[in-house]
Formats: sequence, structure tokens, C-alpha cells
Amino acid sequence: MTEKDISATKAQPSCCSHGEHPDALPKDPVCGMSVKNAAGTFIHGGTEYFFCSRGCLEKFKANPAQYLKPATVVEPPAGAAEYTCPMHPEIVRHRPGACPICGMALEPKEITGEAEVNPELEDMQRRFWISAVLTLPLLGLMLWEMLAGAPGLPAAMAWVQFALATPVVLWGGWPFFERGWASLRSGHLNMFTLIALGTGVSYFFSVVAVIVPGVIPQAFRSHSGVPLYFEPAAAITTLVLLGQVLELRARSRTSHALRSLIGMAPKTARAVDASGAERDIPVEHIHVGNLLRVRPGEKVPVDGTVIEGESSVDESMITGESIPVEKIPGARVTGGTVNAAGSFVMKAERVGRDMLLSQIVKLVSEAQRSRAPIQRVADVVASWFVPGVIAAAAIAFLAWAFWGPEPRLSHAFVAAVAVLIIACPCALGLATPMSIMVGTGRGARAGVLVRNAEALELLEKLNTLVVDKTGTVTEGKPKLVAGVPVAGGLDEDELLRLAASLEQASEHPLAHAIITGAAERGLPLAKPEQFRSTAGKGVQGVIEGRHVALGTSAFLHELGISVDGIGERATGLRAEGQTVLFAAIDGRAAGVISVADSIKKTAPEAIAALHRQNIRIVMLSGDNRQTAQAVAKKLGIDEVEAEVLPGQKAEAVKKLQSGGQIVAMAGDGVNDAPALAQAQVGIAMGTGTDIAMESAGITLVSGDLRGVLRAVRLSRATMRNIRQNLFFAFIYNALGVPIAAGILYPFFG
Repeated sequence: MTEKDISATKAQPSCCSHGEHPDALPKDPVCGMSVKNAAGTFIHGGTEYFFCSRGCLEKFKANPAQYLKPATVVEPPAGAAEYTCPMHPEIVRHRPGACPICGMALEPKEITGEAEVNPELEDMQRRFWISAVLTLPLLGLMLWEMLAGAPGLPAAMAWVQFALATPVVLWGGWPFFERGWASLRSGHLNMFTLIALGTGVSYFFSVVAVIVPGVIPQAFRSHSGVPLYFEPAAAITTLVLLGQVLELRARSRTSHALRSLIGMAPKTARAVDASGAERDIPVEHIHVGNLLRVRPGEKVPVDGTVIEGESSVDESMITGESIPVEKIPGARVTGGTVNAAGSFVMKAERVGRDMLLSQIVKLVSEAQRSRAPIQRVADVVASWFVPGVIAAAAIAFLAWAFWGPEPRLSHAFVAAVAVLIIACPCALGLATPMSIMVGTGRGARAGVLVRNAEALELLEKLNTLVVDKTGTVTEGKPKLVAGVPVAGGLDEDELLRLAASLEQASEHPLAHAIITGAAERGLPLAKPEQFRSTAGKGVQGVIEGRHVALGTSAFLHELGISVDGIGERATGLRAEGQTVLFAAIDGRAAGVISVADSIKKTAPEAIAALHRQNIRIVMLSGDNRQTAQAVAKKLGIDEVEAEVLPGQKAEAVKKLQSGGQIVAMAGDGVNDAPALAQAQVGIAMGTGTDIAMESAGITLVSGDLRGVLRAVRLSRATMRNIRQNLFFAFIYNALGVPIAAGILYPFFG
């Protein structure tokens, strides 16, 4: 087959999408990057190769054999550590090293609870301290020459400078030369390209001037001879090493919140066997179903349910709430939380990676590596930055060489090197990811779990919050209030017994409330037959030979049953905020059953605080309009959409978006998942279902609306920090490069 270029010139360079493992993507044979959107492809020897950039494509076309040498491929062992770049999360390697794009040190994808030794940091620290010791005498010689007004250093001192600077530049700065050379080979120019060029040119010019000074042109000489640049080369190398040490320390601190979360899990647990004997076992040995005793002051080892004893548990590490939560038999407990005064026995239900704490750590870790849309601004600037700096250095050299004072070439040389060294593209690239890492880590400690950086950015612009009523504004645990019979010969208990018998086949929260209420009254239930359910409307079936229907008034109308005689009673119950279900037996209205779901104690405070943030609150509910409006009135909610079927919630969100609103949806149920996905930001209440959490960009562990306020404040603080970082990075480079080029010389000399 003839080799041909079938490049897609408009495609963007490689970027692995969130959740897509890089190993599943083709590899660029030149730089080894995973390629999702190819900048070009090329067929060689019957095989199609994909490239992350036009530069890699052109290099491969020029000499394919250079990049296709047979090599022994060793598959990493199962569970092997993976390393990624904080600025370019699409880069994934199975061993430590440098990012092929920006040259930064890769860091582990998974953070453990142990305080890990960072070999990159240790190496940079060693290079920095040794380089600093050797650079100080060089700076002393430079100051002596300047302050004493000496015409120049003796020839012997030039060799002393050479001896001091050589280990600093060639050993201390060797990682920068390696990364600079790698950037030139891959075509991804970065900060290390500039550092290697600047320090390398300064050092090697000085070496030539010491060893064979006769080859230096006269234009480079000053009145005191050939100038040497050992001290700037060594000083810049030492300062960059210091910068690397500070950066690596800062990057290690960003994972501190995550590591502290992991460290909250206890190492051992007190197991209770079938005979009642107790013994301490490692947490790793706990299996689902094991019984565990948690004593006063101990941490809950895994997620589970209390089966014996009572206590209060401090859950602030996952909810951000400092008030302990009472735990009685049947209550759920979470691994890592702290037991207070009482002792209880629990049954393990979720262990290892299935624990909430493990899921939080995974979620935060993924969010820290995700990219916010604002990062694209920095990416575009950075892609042009290094070539622009090199061009600026060339222009500065030519300007000083033609129009500068004597010795022109000497001044031109210094200006060009200064431009190369002063520029800092990494400041632009790190502005966003460092803020995202810190913000998501702090959010996790406050019970706000961010799934991706885009959700965090969009939440800052939020102006409309849509909330589901049941489980979000209310407790989500409705309780039976009363049954009001209207048919002759039917009392309240019989009405409730028939309704509860029918609801045994339903999984709706209201069904559970009616069944529980009937059980509390000691009513014997019968087995339902021919059960049918109509989503969002009601249920019907046969109980002991009698046809029973239970649901909305519209549902009974569809069955041809009139409810006119009981409408007034239903209206009065709804005005009190109760949910009313109409019951019919054998084709006739039999009465109404009222169920109440109490409003969460924290909801009024949360909604008032959100209003102060200029956020409009819209409540969606499948409940009757009168009931929903009664709840909304108590809470001061701005707008109510009632009698909304599960499939219509996403449409309601879409309608708000079409009016130009930035919408966040807060919900907790399976029926909320489409609306959570439709909203710009989906907020899942952590007390809800897993599918709601999977559809949301943000999860509130506590299931408390005050968590929305925390999330909004976290978003605004993070975005403010990102903009500050970008501003100072832009300003530093925008001012530093022209000053280094000598733009102030005509004004200040």
C-alpha cells in the first residue's frame, strides 16, 4: 500500500476524556502520548499511526524506522502504580519521570494514607543545596568586582569561576537540559527549553572564553576583555532548582487533604464472633456480614448498620457538621466517623473500595485531575508562549546588536539570555490545576464532593437552583397521618388495612409510610393480587376479592370514579402541607388517606442564605399543587412546579435554561437523574440513590441544602483564586519579558 497522509488538520491535539483510560487509546509513536483526537494520521507498512500534533506527524513521515524499532514490551503488573502530570492529565505512565509536554515531574494517580517519600523532591533538594554552596562564592566574586571597581578579575580567577560553575550547571542543572532536549525532540517546547537555552548558551560561551579566548569576536569584548557569564548561569540554575523544590513541596501539600481523609480510616476493628467472643483484626480482613463492636472514642471501621446498643457519632469528617448524630439499632454508620460515649455492635455492609470514604477519595482524586473550561485560556496562551519568547529573545538580540551601545554583541547576548530565562510558562499552566486540587480537597472535608472541575466552575455562575421536594426540602420519610372514610360501613382501620395491603407490592415512599402506619396500629394485611402501578398516578389491585385503587384524583377519574364528594376534605388537608391519596373500593370513592413529610430543620436557613447569594429557588414536585405550595410558602421558595411527572422534571429544567438561566438541580432519587444530567450542575443529596450521584457533578454527603451554599462559596473562592493566579502569571510574563529585553534602557539607561 502506498504511504499517504490522511491528516485531520482541524482536530485538536490529544486529550483523554474524563473516565476514558489512556491505555485504550492509540499511542503517538514519536512522543508516546495517548491520542484521542488525532491531529493527523499516516499509513506505513499497512499500519495506520495516529499523532497528537503536526510536529510529531512530520517527524514520523521523515524517518518512520527511527520510531518503529522493535522493543521488548513489559506489561505492568496488575495494580501497578500509575503516574500522571497535574497540568496534562492525559499523560499516564507506569513509572516516575517527566511529562513529555511540559517537562514537569509526574506524580502518582492514587494517593495512599502513608506519607510518601518524593524521590523527585529529594533529588532537587540535594542538587539545590550543593549548587547554592558553589554559587555563593561566584556571586561574591561578582560583587567584589562591581564594588571595588576592579578592571577585571585575574586570569586565574576565571578558572576558579569555571571550576565552581561547572558542577552547578552540568550536574545541578542536568535535569533541565534533559527535559529541554526532550522538548526539542518531541516538538513540545516548554519552560525547560528556555532554561536549557539560556543557561547553556551563557555557560558554554564562558567556557570558550576561558579555554580559547582568541576565537571570541571583538564585538563581544568589553574594555576589560572577554566578559564571562559563569555566575549568571550558575545563579539562574540554582534559582530554578529552588523554584522546583518549592513547586514540588506545594504540589505535595495539595494532596494533604486527600491523604488526611484516607488517614481517617482506622487500621483495626473489634470483631464479634458467633459465640460472642471479641478480638481485634485488621480492617482489611473485615467481610460483609461481620459483626463489629465500636467502643467509646473509637472510629467506625467500615460502613454498616447498628444492630445493638445506642450512641452518638461525630460525622463531621464527611458532612462538615459538628453536631454528633444519634445512632440507635437500624441506623446507618459510616467508616471513619468517630463514636462518642456509647458502645454499639454493627453489621458490616460495605468494606474496602465500596466504603463511602473510599468512594470520596476516588471521586476527589478524579476531580483534582479534571480540567476546568477556564484552563483552555491558559492552554492557548501556553501553546504560543515559548515560541513567542524565543522570537522575543531573537528580536532583542538583533535590536541590541544593531542599535545598542558598545560592545553591542555583548549587550545583545545578555538581553537575549535574560529574555529566555525570565519567562515562566509553567505559571500559566499551573494556575488552574493547583487551585482545583486545593479546592476539591477542601470541599471533601466539608462534605462537598466535586466530580469534575467543570461543575465547580459553572456553579460560580449559578442564578437558579431547582430542588426536588421529597428528600431534598423535606426529610424524605413520610408518615401516615390519618385515613378519612366516606363510604358507608367502612371505618378508618379497614380503609387503612385495605390500602396498606395493596401498597405492599409498591416501592414508593408513600407506600412505605402507609404500610408502616398500618403496622403500628396492629392491622393484619392481606396479599395483593392483580397489582398494577401507573407511574406518578397510583396503584390498583384485588384485596380479598375486592378491587382497590389508590392514587391521585386524576387517577381515579381515569378509572371512571368520581371523587367530588371528598374534595373539600382533601383541600383542607393539603392546605396543611399534607399529601392526600384518594382511595376507591369496588368502583366507588371510599375515602382519603393523608401522609405528611416533615420539612428538614435546616431547609429554611439554607434557602434564606441562598437568597442572600442572589439565587432563585424553584421547587419541583410530583405532589398536588396545593400541598406543594403550602410547603413552598413556609420556606419562602420563589416558584413551584407541582404535579410534575418523573419524565417531566428534565423538561422543566430545560425550560428554565431556555430563558438564559444557569441552573443547578438538587435531587436524591432515581426519578431526578434525568434532570440532574440536564442541569448545568447536578447536585445529588448523599442520602439518596447511587444513580442520582452518578448523574450529578456535585454530591452533598450530608443531604443537607446548606451543603449547596457551601458548594457555591467553594466554587466562587476557587474561581477567584484561579483568576488571581492567571492574572499574576500574565502580568509577570507581560512585564518581565520586555524588561529583560531592555525596553527600559532608552528611559533609564
